[in-house]
Amino acid sequence: MRQSAIKQALGLRARIIEMIRRFFRENGFLEVETPLRIPAPAPESHIDALPSGDWFLHTSPELCMKRLLAAGYPRIFQICRCFRGEERGSRHLPEFTLLEWYCAEIGYVEMMDQTEDLIRFVAHHAGFKDRIIYQGEPIDLRGPWRRISVAQAFDRFASVSMETALLEDRFDEVVACEIEPSLGRGKPVFLHDYPASLASLATLNKENPSVAERFELYISGLELCNAFTELTDPVEQRHRFEKEQENRGASGKSTYPTPEKFLDALRFMPPASGNALGIDRLVMLFADAATIDDVTAFTPEEL
Repeated sequence: MRQSAIKQALGLRARIIEMIRRFFRENGFLEVETPLRIPAPAPESHIDALPSGDWFLHTSPELCMKRLLAAGYPRIFQICRCFRGEERGSRHLPEFTLLEWYCAEIGYVEMMDQTEDLIRFVAHHAGFKDRIIYQGEPIDLRGPWRRISVAQAFDRFASVSMETALLEDRFDEVVACEIEPSLGRGKPVFLHDYPASLASLATLNKENPSVAERFELYISGLELCNAFTELTDPVEQRHRFEKEQENRGASGKSTYPTPEKFLDALRFMPPASGNALGIDRLVMLFADAATIDDVTAFTPEEL
């Protein structure tokens, strides 16, 4: 049985999750649980929610956790299962484990610092200290970690400009095929300042509104997280949801009910930053695993 061959990886997975919880407890965060089934997911063009009766399995706990922020919970985290349709590959599962956390009164720059602190904490307490080897590549975890804007990454690694990629609807393709493989080589890197058209639920930069205060972390070409300075304007958020619904409809995808209770709560939400980090991929990194299957007890095909 495949499960017999991955006992060491699953043991490491358990220790990593234990260290994650310890990090957040020691930093004053409250662990929360929110429902897996929700009536209305956040509409996103390239993420498909799986139906569960008349409701949906959540693609992330984001909407409910932000409602907790609005209700007066300033530092919260959650480790939960999430579900996304049409996602299966060496780094993707349709059901996966996500760490999501929110911290009031900080921006995305401070969230980068917090993310670095978390992963270095896990590495140290799991016995890796300041250096790991992933697929034969030494990775130096000592701080500070590198930071590069999306525009700089296109200039350095892509065959087309960022503007051309956006115009031709090839942004994700170019990032995945040409940019990601070069990111985080030898040392982790934060890819930040995404185009405003890809802001999702992030706020735009006040000094440069052409970019959103959003970042992703890469280590050895592996994307680990997606983080924002959170948008707290319900009018703007509704407009973005409507645009995403239009995009989904235009591409032949189903549209979703509007998450009205989330939008109602958004006006009470304090300034905050949030981060969604893939536990499975983090374990891949520390276990030196080539595929997500190597750190997962059961794959869909085994059920």
